[in-house]
Amino acid sequence: MKIRYFPDTDTLYIELADRVSSSSEAVSDNLIVDTGVLGKPVGLTLEHYSQIAGTSTTLTLLPITPVLQPA
Repeated sequence: MKIRYFPDTDTLYIELADRVSSSSEAVSDNLIVDTGVLGKPVGLTLEHYSQIAGTSTTLTLLPITPVLQPA
């Protein structure tokens, strides 16, 4: 799993699997789920992240450096 934050668009992307996305579905105004060929989620996009997350979460997690990787 990899987590990336893009400050210029205030977007958080969580890569769940190292597979190519074949489609995307907007679940709500701020949440997009990317799915792979088999229909399983491969990534999540959270738009307007700093507005969604609590202030303490934003200050704790951002910026995320280096990208979190499995142990």
